Amino acid sequence: MAGALSGAATQPAPGPDADADLRPARPLLSAVLRPAGLLVRRALLLAVLLAALFAAVELLPGDAATATSERGESAADVAQRRRLLGLDRPVLTRFADWMTGLPTGDLGTTARGESVADLLSRPFPNTLLLGGIALVVTLILSLALGCWAALKPGGTADRGVSATATGILALPEFVVAVALVLVFALWTDWLPAVTLTDADGSPASWQMLVLPVLALSIPQIGWNTRIVRAALADEAKAPHIETAVIDGLPRHRILTHHLLPGAMPTIAAGIATSTGMLLGGAVVVETIFNYPGIGSVLAGAVTDRDGPVVAAVVAITGAVITGVFVLADLVRAWASGGRI
Repeated sequence: MAGALSGAATQPAPGPDADADLRPARPLLSAVLRPAGLLVRRALLLAVLLAALFAAVELLPGDAATATSERGESAADVAQRRRLLGLDRPVLTRFADWMTGLPTGDLGTTARGESVADLLSRPFPNTLLLGGIALVVTLILSLALGCWAALKPGGTADRGVSATATGILALPEFVVAVALVLVFALWTDWLPAVTLTDADGSPASWQMLVLPVLALSIPQIGWNTRIVRAALADEAKAPHIETAVIDGLPRHRILTHHLLPGAMPTIAAGIATSTGMLLGGAVVVETIFNYPGIGSVLAGAVTDRDGPVVAAVVAITGAVITGVFVLADLVRAWASGGRI
């Protein structure tokens, strides 16, 4: 017994490298938990926003039963519709019931008796198409213009790009849309001013996407060009950039191999922010160009005081924006060595 105890006592204590086999698993675990935590935080923020939205619709004058009533209906008919729509229940109860169906894809029923999911299944893909193309155009052109300006700091191109980007940054989407219609539709007749649809509700031709995409992306190109240029200017002050310049590396190689990787976190954050602005501006642009997106659906829902439709639009849009922000956070983490 004593020998056994003596043998146990003489075993070496675990050293600092005893858990060395677990170290390779820690970055993997961190890579899994980090995006999960980001998703949880942003999902909670979206839930708070949806609750506030339900309350805001409730504070509007009238309700869905009154807004959708036909001429000549009696007060008893309106009261019956109010009970059928559940408007006689507290707003928190209605919001809780709506939220419980959200994970299963049940977005509720409109004030006119149609499934909200069916109502949005037609226009929302059109809005995502419009916003997605505008986001790609914004990313490509802002990167190209910002990098072009950064190749010769203080030169003519740098000053011209910065001044132009500042000017168009101040233009709202509806002003850009009206100017585009005036120039390319009315004066030159190069592009259509309104959007015609096929039998499935999608735009009839790609030409009808050009003006809406430009109206959405031009202000965001100005915004992101300034961000790209500023991020590259900040990164150019780093010691390793000065070393690369002293070593005589070509400017384009310094830009692509040294400046852009370091500026990527800031650029990714700017593009992610533009996603929300593009989807928000799409509501206005779709109205101007008669584009078959969620703009008209959202306007009709507000007129009808239809809280589930408004909340569903915000929920789906928020989910898209949340996904883009999480992706941007992961890009930032990768570029900064695993830190968010």
